[in-house]
Amino acid sequence: MDLFNFLSYGFMQRAVIAGSFIAALCAILGVFLVLRRLSLIGDGLSHVTFGALALGLFFNVTPVYIALPLVVLSSLGIMKLTDAQHIYGDAAIGIVSALGIAIGILLVSITKGFNIDLFSYLFGNILAISKAEVGMSIALAVAVITVVALFYYDLVAVTFDEECAQAEGINTKAINKILVVLTAVTVVLAMKVVGIMLVSALLIVPTATALQIAKSFKMTLLAAVIVALVSVWTGIMLSFFLDWPSGATIVLVSLVLFISSFLYRKIRK
Repeated sequence: MDLFNFLSYGFMQRAVIAGSFIAALCAILGVFLVLRRLSLIGDGLSHVTFGALALGLFFNVTPVYIALPLVVLSSLGIMKLTDAQHIYGDAAIGIVSALGIAIGILLVSITKGFNIDLFSYLFGNILAISKAEVGMSIALAVAVITVVALFYYDLVAVTFDEECAQAEGINTKAINKILVVLTAVTVVLAMKVVGIMLVSALLIVPTATALQIAKSFKMTLLAAVIVALVSVWTGIMLSFFLDWPSGATIVLVSLVLFISSFLYRKIRK
């Protein structure tokens, strides 16, 4: 089979389109999360997503419709615990994620084992993405990127110096809530690409790679998006030709790019 003929298949076209939007979204948000040292929130919300998906499958409801509102509410719950109860951010993430994973395990136990659909969400199967899921991914990705664009300067200010941003009149609490809600939506979208277990990698690794080579904030954003896109495109192609799991392949490609950028920086020094 010719290398580029695989794009003639409808399921491959859907995978590349949805994967591209979600990759760009993860890369953009990942830059803000990594620089704010909130990388673990993606991992914590992915555990909540597991519980929400198990709940949806338990009641025979489309998992995304259950996961999206529950994960968004959980992200706001993390902020509430951090602000009102004086609990450190990582502890709040741990509490909420523990609740999510416990509920998920309980429901899986009640249903007597793993459902095939739940397994695909856990480890990702972008090659099986449907037209409806592609449409939802594009719509939500565009909405999230639009919100980031509208609040770009406030997000940047809070990212680099929250106290200074507050002194300048920026509502830092509102900006933090916007950031965690956008992250929640992104985690739910990315679960079909790389799976719940690996979603934090798509948020963190492209940014870590970009930070090795970029010299400004905007260049870091651009480099992270490029790395994420290359990781998804290459991962989809390799998983198709080599019959590898798509989520794991995408993450492995992104890790290879990170190691390459790390070595490149060391050599230059």
